[in-house]
Amino acid sequence: MQPANSDHLDPARINWPVAEPVLPPNTHPALAEAARAAATAYRAARHQLSRAELAEEIAQGADNTPTMRVDALVEDAIAEAAQRNGVNLLSEEAGFLDHGSAVTLVVDPMDGSANAAAGVPLSCFAGVVTEDGVASEALTVWLDTGRSWWARAGEPAPYRTSGRTSLTGAAVCLLRPKDNSMAAWLRVAARASRVRILSTTCLETALVAEGSVDAFADPGSDTHRIVDLAAAMVTVPAAGGVLLDVHGRPLEFDPDLTRRWSGVAAATPALGDELIATILG
Repeated sequence: MQPANSDHLDPARINWPVAEPVLPPNTHPALAEAARAAATAYRAARHQLSRAELAEEIAQGADNTPTMRVDALVEDAIAEAAQRNGVNLLSEEAGFLDHGSAVTLVVDPMDGSANAAAGVPLSCFAGVVTEDGVASEALTVWLDTGRSWWARAGEPAPYRTSGRTSLTGAAVCLLRPKDNSMAAWLRVAARASRVRILSTTCLETALVAEGSVDAFADPGSDTHRIVDLAAAMVTVPAAGGVLLDVHGRPLEFDPDLTRRWSGVAAATPALGDELIATILG
């Protein structure tokens, strides 16, 4: 006799639950609703679709990269939430959606979508509230657990970085090595005591902010769009750390999602500078 929850035995589907986001009560209403919409849409998608259907590439996003079905389903739900709240949206796949507001949500609807489609429980919603291009608060939600990181710009966060100042012996998350960054990747790995590849920048930078890891870096492959880094631009400095670009380019809330940055989040300015020097060789 099969157990009552035999759906969980189907390897083509991922029916483990997606948690409801745990949000601070003072989260901006539009940002909170967007996060809840993301979790609800992801929960439904995992229940209704197979792994192959979740991962199917169905369009080309505003960032000129393929859009998976799971990305589109989650982003559509967020776009509807933004419209209900009367705020603009800058999002990875759809680009800029203008609703005539001074307020814009800059979001990565599902960071780690390859993980999400495969059933690896490492994917995030991340978003920032901006007004006339200036960020006021940021939220990152780990979708499988509901755990969240929230920070307000210019105010200390309720968590702190590790305070580490040296790369030697550090715990570092790295973007996967690519052809144009392999040598730099190996230089960083040789100095660090522990290296992780989680394939979700938004979660990895949140872990830097709370001190679980000392740093995160794209070692020079220029992979990140502004939506990948937007939440970290608020949360990491609020926790005492820094968010930098390897080549010193300013991080800007630009609706042009074809622009790219490297992205280095570090517990301290000293660690950030040493990490960049190591990447540049």
